[in-house]
Amino acid sequence: MSTVSALPDLAALLAAGTDNPRADFSDTPVWLSLVKAAIIFVYLLISTLIVIWFERRVIGRMQQRPGPNRNGPFGLLQTLADGMKSMLKEDVRPKAADAFVFTLAPLITATMCFVSFSIMPLAGEVSMFGHRTPFQLTDTPVAVLLVLAVAGVGIYGVVLAGWSSGSTYPLMGGLRSSAQMISYEIAMGLSLVAVFLYAGSMSTSQIVGAQQDLWFVIPAFFSFFVYVITMVGETNRLPFDLAEGEGELTGGFHTEYGAMRFAMFFLGEYINMFSVAALATTMFLGGYQAPPGIAAIGDGMFNEGWWGILWFTVKLWMFMFVFVWLRGSLPRVRYDQFMRFGWKFLIPSTLAWVVLVAFFRAARNGWLGGTVDVAGRSFPAISLALVGIIAVGALVAGWMWDTRAERREAAARAGAPDEVDPYAGGHPVPPLPGQRLREPSLAAPALSSTAETKEASRG
Repeated sequence: MSTVSALPDLAALLAAGTDNPRADFSDTPVWLSLVKAAIIFVYLLISTLIVIWFERRVIGRMQQRPGPNRNGPFGLLQTLADGMKSMLKEDVRPKAADAFVFTLAPLITATMCFVSFSIMPLAGEVSMFGHRTPFQLTDTPVAVLLVLAVAGVGIYGVVLAGWSSGSTYPLMGGLRSSAQMISYEIAMGLSLVAVFLYAGSMSTSQIVGAQQDLWFVIPAFFSFFVYVITMVGETNRLPFDLAEGEGELTGGFHTEYGAMRFAMFFLGEYINMFSVAALATTMFLGGYQAPPGIAAIGDGMFNEGWWGILWFTVKLWMFMFVFVWLRGSLPRVRYDQFMRFGWKFLIPSTLAWVVLVAFFRAARNGWLGGTVDVAGRSFPAISLALVGIIAVGALVAGWMWDTRAERREAAARAGAPDEVDPYAGGHPVPPLPGQRLREPSLAAPALSSTAETKEASRG
């Protein structure tokens, strides 16, 4: 037998974890797909209007101020007023800007964000105009990869916006944003691999179906942790909105934009928030399925039909509150800290987690090794060996990391004097950590001589 034929078929590996069929669109005519597309489009637009108002009101409460409360009841029409202002505002383009690319960039950002929702199952099968159809625009065997691909295309809008403006700060913001988004898309994609292994599919409808008994947020808890971090970095939201850093970039890649062009970037940011939150809901929180306690009522009656939209929306808005909560609570991190965290922690740790999950799944399905009896229970031998290897590797890596940190601190201490004169430069300077001030008797003459010099200069 050849080595190739001895290896398990990739499709068989993926299919081993699930027997859930993909969504059936056989009773969905083209015109009904267009109706569902229009419903999803309106759903996202209305959600964007609400979440902008919601964000202002929540942060206003957190900062002990009312927030918008003039336009409409409770300020509900404030977002609509802002949109009208953008439409009526003069559209100015810098003289040095590339006219075509300057307009193309916000269009890319504003259109790509809607595509990701085409594969999100908002509910199960529903009855629409005499047809039984999944409340989902479409589905493919690699639907989740479509979301990641669309997110990659959306980066072009940011990069082109910074380049086409003909200004230094937008260019720096575009480059910074492209590096940030690409880096965190790697960790985001790796965090979803564990879900693929548990579900046995990359189809969103099959992933939701595989979570009928247990949501993947429990077995894939580390993937969920990594995904939540990366989705904040992917959407350029605080504390990771480093592409816009007002303190050093005066607004970042969209500094030169105004009127409707800026409104398109604004719209794209909020739709992207809903897209990544919808993907998290689908991958980790059971999608449109009801919470476990409610799902058991009435033989699962709350899991059928249009009820799914309610549960999907509730889970979606839980993530939107987290976005708002982070913005009102945490300060912006430094860019080098953020990139170091992504490349040196998130990506390596997620790779190790994916390997661990893959070996456990393989051992569970009988593809690797035998079993070992421990305290009367049987455990896969390869799994126990793998856990031991990873534990030892983690201890060695931690020891090496601590040793290097101690060496760096020792080198920093060796380069700084142990005793400093606070008035050596003519004005008080606080000591660095580990340093001490000279005795007051030694520092006093310097102070008195400085005072005498000032008096002499006045005379």
